[in-house]
Amino acid sequence: FFFLMNGDHRDLHSFPTRRSSDLENAVCAATSDNLTDWAPVLNENNELREIAKPRNGYFDSRLTECGPPAIKTVNGIVLLYNGKNGYKEERDSAYPAGAYCAGQFLFDSNDPYKVLDRLDKPFFVPEAAFEKSGQYKDGTVFIEGLAYFKNKLYLYYGCADSQVAVAICDDNIDSKLKTHN
Repeated sequence: FFFLMNGDHRDLHSFPTRRSSDLENAVCAATSDNLTDWAPVLNENNELREIAKPRNGYFDSRLTECGPPAIKTVNGIVLLYNGKNGYKEERDSAYPAGAYCAGQFLFDSNDPYKVLDRLDKPFFVPEAAFEKSGQYKDGTVFIEGLAYFKNKLYLYYGCADSQVAVAICDDNIDSKLKTHN
C-alpha cells in the first residue's frame, strides 16, 4: 500500500485529474506486490479514489499533498502531508493566505483507506525568516524526507522554494514509533 498525491506535479507517483477548470489535489493510493509495478486504486467510477481532500476553513483548504513515506505505528498508519491554505473565504484566517504548512493523518492499519484522525491545526508552520522569504513569500515548510537516527527524527523540508532545511525532534521518539505491542 502506498499513498499518492493527485495533482499537476512531475512526481513519479502522481496522477493529474481535472475537475471543471480547477485542479483539485487529494491524497490517493496505489498498490504493489513487488514495490516496482504500481496500480492506482480506483473508485466505482474508474477514477482515482480520493482518500483525503482539502477542507474549507482549515490550513489545508487548497491542497493536500503527501510528504515523507507513511509510518506504521501501534495506533495506525501516520502520514505526514503538506497542506496549502486557500486565498479566499475557504482559508484558515489563522495562517497567511497561500502558506504551506504540515499536517498529519492517521489511517486504520486494517483498512488503510479509512482516515481515523487528522490534525485540524498544522504541526509545523513557516515561522523563520528563511521560511517566509525567497521565491514563495507566503511562507512555506514543504516536508519531503524523514529519517530516524539515534533516537531522533530528522524532517527535511523546503523553505519558500529557495532553501532546504531540517527540523529535529528528539521528544521520546522511540515510545511514539513503536510498531508492535
